[in-house]
Amino acid sequence: MTEKIAVLLPAYNEEVTIQKVISDFKRALPEADIYVYDNNSKDNTNALAREAGAIVRFEPRQGKGNVVRTMFREIDADYYIMVDADDTYPAAEVDKLLEPLRNGSADMTIGDRLSNGTYSQENKRGFHDFGNNFVKFLINKLYGGNYRDIMTGYRGFNRLFVKNFPVLSPGFEIETELSIHSLDKRFKLVEIPITYKDRPEGSESKLNTFSDGFKVLKMIFNLFKDYKPLIFFSIISIILFILGLFFGIPVIAEFARTGIINKFPSAVLATGFMILAALSFVSGFILDTVVRQNRMQYELKIYDYYRELEK
Repeated sequence: MTEKIAVLLPAYNEEVTIQKVISDFKRALPEADIYVYDNNSKDNTNALAREAGAIVRFEPRQGKGNVVRTMFREIDADYYIMVDADDTYPAAEVDKLLEPLRNGSADMTIGDRLSNGTYSQENKRGFHDFGNNFVKFLINKLYGGNYRDIMTGYRGFNRLFVKNFPVLSPGFEIETELSIHSLDKRFKLVEIPITYKDRPEGSESKLNTFSDGFKVLKMIFNLFKDYKPLIFFSIISIILFILGLFFGIPVIAEFARTGIINKFPSAVLATGFMILAALSFVSGFILDTVVRQNRMQYELKIYDYYRELEK
């Protein structure tokens, strides 16, 4: 049986680059189906994509995460290559991303722009470089990863990953969600150093450095709470415990010295913080058990998926 490869191009106002990206991937992967999902473009993106020979579909809900959700639901293939339609990633290096998927050493391959320094050389927006490294540092520390590039838009997936990935992000947080989900569910990951070039003249980035950066940090925070609730609520519990000690120690010292409590409001406040600290820890412990059960159910779902493939 011949393998089926799908190239996925989320696109929003990319008329400057869309045809070149399609033609580059047609040349690199002549056997692949190339899908362009137009996300409410106000220019000629969809017409130019059709003219270049791509399969064009539409996603009315604005945001890259919404596009990826629809792509993963609708498209059936053995291997998937997802790449931004802005002509910043090299189609000529796509086989590097496919090879670990084909030989079974990876469920997701990641086009790493940062290791060889091409992103730092080509990127003209300084805060983007800082943001990439900061997000990478946070995720690696919080989730025990070893990522070199978190926010890259050039990735490969096998069918197992795509059909068992619950997309929650509506927008540019999708890359962060993909990275964290992969670590939490212990998928096999391989990072491939690739060359990167800046957008051509006339093409504009849709990424807002600060608003989208805030959404990414919010996503990291929310997924940390959802995936590691015991650690998350233990940190809150420690903070509340310290506040309880801060207000409670003077009360206890006064009582030990005089046998009388005059700072009654401080005593009530300290008691409240201590109760909240205990409740927070217990909540984290209970939620950790729930998350563990969910992980077990997810693993069983993966087993069911393999059994379906064997039929």
